[in-house]
Amino acid sequence: MSSQTAVSRDHAPQQTRGSATPVNTARGGEGPLPEKLLAVDAPALATAALLEGPFSGSGTALTRDELDGFHRSIETTAARPRVMMLGLRGIPDVQGGVEKHVEMLSTRLVALGWGVDVIGRQRYLPKTASYSWSGIRVFPLWAPRSMALEAIVHTFFGVCFAALRRPDVLHIHAIGPALLVPLARLLGLKVVVTHHGYDYDRQKWSSFAKRMLKLGERMGMRLAHGRIAISKEIVETMGERYGVPVALVPNGVAISPWSGGTGILDEFDLTRRRYILLAARLVPEKRQTDLIRAFASLGGTGVKLVLAGSAEFETPYAAKVRAMAEGVPGVVLTGFQSGHRLAELFANAALFVLPSSHEGMPIALLEALAHGLPVLASDIVANRELALAPDDYFPLGDIDALAAALAKKIANPPTDDAVRTQIAHVEATHSWASVAQKTLSVYRALAR
Repeated sequence: MSSQTAVSRDHAPQQTRGSATPVNTARGGEGPLPEKLLAVDAPALATAALLEGPFSGSGTALTRDELDGFHRSIETTAARPRVMMLGLRGIPDVQGGVEKHVEMLSTRLVALGWGVDVIGRQRYLPKTASYSWSGIRVFPLWAPRSMALEAIVHTFFGVCFAALRRPDVLHIHAIGPALLVPLARLLGLKVVVTHHGYDYDRQKWSSFAKRMLKLGERMGMRLAHGRIAISKEIVETMGERYGVPVALVPNGVAISPWSGGTGILDEFDLTRRRYILLAARLVPEKRQTDLIRAFASLGGTGVKLVLAGSAEFETPYAAKVRAMAEGVPGVVLTGFQSGHRLAELFANAALFVLPSSHEGMPIALLEALAHGLPVLASDIVANRELALAPDDYFPLGDIDALAAALAKKIANPPTDDAVRTQIAHVEATHSWASVAQKTLSVYRALAR
């Protein structure tokens, strides 16, 4: 691969196991790291963290055999420029917008000649040992089963693992994991951070967690070598807040042509074009409870409400959604769905609704648009950035307005011409191929 199409490995941190790694101090917007931090025995520090754990009794990310096996795999993957993805639960078919983003981006990067490693969390993945999927190497690392600690502890282990693997680029996704950018810099890694949304606005977090997320945003924007945001509003806000350049790389959308054959409609007693769909995790900011209340007020329309999604942790909100669903006829909880089964739900729905109070750039809404579905979305900034028609929005939290909009949409399905126009527009403006090329532009800039 030419130097014009990839980050040169001459610019990547090079070392052998046990050697000291000087930290590259070049970065945008900040001065050099303190002199006492300029030389760190990165492999020794990383190995100790992975095998012994960051805290006594917390568990370890790897066994000695797993670590040795990962080292042996380095030689077989060293020919191409490599990026390591961190900050997500895992791929493939793992619930979450960041997970979908990394899954779709990674497959495109492989097609463009890059090697891609993804560090995932063991409990979300089908195997505990490393495995390959679509040309991508997935490394499951242990993380505590705790909503508050899972992401940050896993990211710590992931950064240490990256220090051993020496990728050309460590690409950290989301502002929580970005809290570990200083450690990655200390260990001599080239770091790119993607800002997927203001996670400190999520209702589920405590005030302390929100402060840590804001600190993670600051660390990511200040200290990363490259910065990406998925929406224009985030790009502008980060530029104003931190005075640093941030590349705009919106989420993409890819549509499965699958419309039938999995049996999911029969399984949940659903009829084509006779159900409303929301595909989202059961977390407070997705506001499934608003949609259930609005749906309950519609009366006997013969239309069902399908909520596709689950909760990673059992929470009072998830329990509330289940209890409300049991009390309203026609509400169907399918649990988390992916692949052909989810595609079949999208392809046969009458309407997609996203009542969220928080989004970065909603991939599920993009998928609904690309399936040609009529949509309703709350009028938050992230949803409005998609510039839908005025009657595709409703005021956040206004149950009566949502109910009226639901009734109107169900009574007035779109024409075939409108569906074709909508699909063509989304495919033209939100291509994953474009996402990959824009991301590579950020990677290439690190070699200059």
